[in-house]
Amino acid sequence: MAIVNTNSLTKLEPRRTEHQDNSDPSDKTNQNDSVQKEKKAAQRKEINRWKPLVAEFQKPSRWRATWQILNSVGGYALLWYCMYLSLSVSWWLTVPIAILAGGVLIRVFIIFHDCGHGSFFKSKKANAAWGFITGLLTFTPFYHWRWEHNTHHATTGNLERRGVGDVPTLTVDEYLASSSWGKFKYRVSRNPFVLFAIAPLAIFVGVQRLPFRRAKRREKVSVWVMNIAIVALAWGLITIFGFIPWLVCQVIAMAIAGGGGFWLFYVQHQYENAYWEQSENWDYTDAALKGSSFYKLPKILQWFSGNIGFHHIHHLSAKIPNYHLERCHNSNPMFAEVDPLTLRRSFRSLAFRLWDEKAKKLISFGQLKRQME
Repeated sequence: MAIVNTNSLTKLEPRRTEHQDNSDPSDKTNQNDSVQKEKKAAQRKEINRWKPLVAEFQKPSRWRATWQILNSVGGYALLWYCMYLSLSVSWWLTVPIAILAGGVLIRVFIIFHDCGHGSFFKSKKANAAWGFITGLLTFTPFYHWRWEHNTHHATTGNLERRGVGDVPTLTVDEYLASSSWGKFKYRVSRNPFVLFAIAPLAIFVGVQRLPFRRAKRREKVSVWVMNIAIVALAWGLITIFGFIPWLVCQVIAMAIAGGGGFWLFYVQHQYENAYWEQSENWDYTDAALKGSSFYKLPKILQWFSGNIGFHHIHHLSAKIPNYHLERCHNSNPMFAEVDPLTLRRSFRSLAFRLWDEKAKKLISFGQLKRQME
């Protein structure tokens, strides 16, 4: 019988283990690099697939843009004239007109939005000029807002780049790790009354009167110039209407436009099967088609909202003006595959407050409570 030297086996065993554990770190790095290259190649392939499909819809139409200016900006001005005339009749007539003006103001903001993307007109000067005019009507500084909104487009759905131009959204783990005060503040910020009643007026009337510190000089100057223009416009209207009548009409119109606009922005990215990923897994096409809703609205609401319900198309290419979004959506089955969010279903989104990274969906506080039981 052969005698086995157990001491020698004891000495040899760690060597085999050490050999297995000490694999070359560069191999793992190369594997990770290879995976990342494959992901980027797949992303480029996907982008190359839809880019030719949207190219023809990126061309601005002068007559469509002009018609929208007439029926939106012109319509808003006409409604202010009607409000002035109605003051001599009854506030019961003035208030409904102010509410209607608020609805049209949403459409005016969509024109402002498209000018910010440089898609409404072919001319840069025309986009800048009408961007300023529509910005004046919506109390929004053109260049400062454009900079902030472009950041939103570049980061939407990216968990590591939240915080600019989006609705505050915490993951489940982040919420659970927050202090009691932090949880309370987050709950308040996600409360529907705060989101759609208080926040719009606070932002359009207050927050947008001051530039962000990290904004560049042109963006900061645009805020101060807009503030001066707003004061001049308000002074002119107060001279015509009187202070109280102007204030009531202005607040009603801004409240309707702000609340409606915030609701549209909310449901565009805050629905159960939305899209959020860490930077390494984030994909531009998925963020557009999975993380931006197709809000299928009745035609009258689609008109007031300036076709922005086709938000998945808008996030694919911000160079498509609002008056081409529907045609682009209907042009290829790839776009029609996106599950529509109906008006009725959209109200369920109010309950969704936290991103569950494991389930890959937004959940309510109630769902989290049940998970914790």
